[in-house]
Amino acid sequence: MATRTLGLIGSGMIGSALAGLAVAAELDVVISNSRGPESLADLVARLGDRARAATPEEAAGAGDLVVATIPLKSYPQLPAAALADKTVIDTMNYYPDRDGRLAALDASEMTSTELVRQHLADSRVVKAVNNIDFRRLTTSARPAGAPDRSALPIAGDDPTAKADVARLLDLLGYDAVDIGTLADSWRSEPGTPVYVQPYLAQRPDGLSQEEAQRWFFETPGVPVSASRVKELADQAVRRPAGDTPMTVQ
Repeated sequence: MATRTLGLIGSGMIGSALAGLAVAAELDVVISNSRGPESLADLVARLGDRARAATPEEAAGAGDLVVATIPLKSYPQLPAAALADKTVIDTMNYYPDRDGRLAALDASEMTSTELVRQHLADSRVVKAVNNIDFRRLTTSARPAGAPDRSALPIAGDDPTAKADVARLLDLLGYDAVDIGTLADSWRSEPGTPVYVQPYLAQRPDGLSQEEAQRWFFETPGVPVSASRVKELADQAVRRPAGDTPMTVQ
């Protein structure tokens, strides 16, 4: 399926970065959040004519693919009926200091994306874009075939949905590496080898808070190839969910 319109439920750092990449790829974007379309006026103005603000239900209905990019604790607010029969990209991670404790995740009974899929029982859910910070997501995007192109892991139970998400990532500037099913998606969760750190340059020691913030925004990312993503995902050892502190995404 060719993606012409990307729906986004969530307008935070990852959602806004994805919206910008989609507009740059000449896709239409329908973006939403919990505060209402009027709160998105400045973001839509920055994105330009290809973007419009909507409610989550409207974004779900409009998107050929829909991104769920909200704090994990808010997943029950995702409009399940409007997302039925849709492919939904889950970028969410479990951070207990933000989300509170979720017993099923703490017990490793399921991955966070399997929990989301329980709520979105009639959707095709694919885990993606959860292992890179928002700044590198924007600045590391490269055209297909570029020698310094990076890859991102994806996981899901529906092969067609994963293929659609891989095609979207290709448009946005990334190769995709299939790391397995939703039950395998822990391999890209916080605390695993492929999570965030490989895409970051080595930060100098001794920076002040202001210098560290400037470094974060100004320092280019490190390319992470598809073969390296696969290698890092294969190295992952499952640990208790929620053990890793929240990072800036």
